[in-house]
Amino acid sequence: MRELSPRTRAVTAGRPAGSGEPLNTPIVPASTYLAGGDFAYAREDGTPTWVALETAVGELEGGQATAFASGIATVAAVLDLCQVGTEVAVPTYSYAGTRGLLDHAARMGRLKVRRIEPADTGAWAAAAGQVDLLWVESPTNPTLEKIDIAPLAGQRARVVVDNTFATPLGQRPLSLGADVVVHSATKLIGGHSDLLLGLTVTADDTLARELRDARTRNGATPGALEAWLALRGLRTLPVRLAEQSRTAALLADRLAAHPAVSRVRNAGSMIAFELPDAAAADGFCARLGLIVHATSLGGVESLVERRAMWPGDAHVPPGLIRFSVGLEDPEDLWRDLAQALT
Repeated sequence: MRELSPRTRAVTAGRPAGSGEPLNTPIVPASTYLAGGDFAYAREDGTPTWVALETAVGELEGGQATAFASGIATVAAVLDLCQVGTEVAVPTYSYAGTRGLLDHAARMGRLKVRRIEPADTGAWAAAAGQVDLLWVESPTNPTLEKIDIAPLAGQRARVVVDNTFATPLGQRPLSLGADVVVHSATKLIGGHSDLLLGLTVTADDTLARELRDARTRNGATPGALEAWLALRGLRTLPVRLAEQSRTAALLADRLAAHPAVSRVRNAGSMIAFELPDAAAADGFCARLGLIVHATSLGGVESLVERRAMWPGDAHVPPGLIRFSVGLEDPEDLWRDLAQALT
């Protein structure tokens, strides 16, 4: 039998295999178990619900997955493995929560942080042979710039890739040589703006064990309901992402042709576009009727946000709008965008 496509694996991976088992692993809200089985205590051994989610995501990414309480908890777990004095390179434009954790660790004297412009390929190539850890986003949040992963792998630095925006359907960083992949499953994997959950994935057995130990040690365990919701969301990710990406491509083309818009980037279901200044961007967000002005991304509803309004992203162009495209009718979305741009 030939290998199944990612779309099919998203539906089939992690399902119970035995006769008489439920088709979908149920919510198992257990903290402790009868002695002698595969599970003893949930913080250390997980639950069947966690395991089903981890199996499915691990199969899609090509490694061993570990579920955490949130996306930022995955970042904390990876950094927990770093020795004092570790130097980490991170994109100048990247998730503010990640940079916040790195900056805190630097202030405490634990880590050194080097910030690199996403487009500076020479600086990334040099850093791969100089620093201890490369933290890569491709595409970056919120500017949607691409960083080539493969040339950075196999050198001095451990390569960690935040694959939240691309998802394992858009790219598989482990196959490009990355050491660890992280996801905020709160976003596209969950897909319905109703959970907080993160995942790490690695093909290295030692790293997988260390990341799981970090979860146990720090108690960053996911809830049973959240794991179940994330797995249910994963089942529809291929069709959601395909439709959202088609709509995003259409809207990105129209935005690029609009005289009020100066720059547009499109990556999958995400669009980043720039208006003249903060006032224009704030006015645009206030005039929207269908599209929701809110933080986060990846849900079935379309969301916009001027990222520079947040202290952690104050360096982002002031008129930049991050647009997470949902599943509404494309023409309805365009009418809302067009009237808000007027």
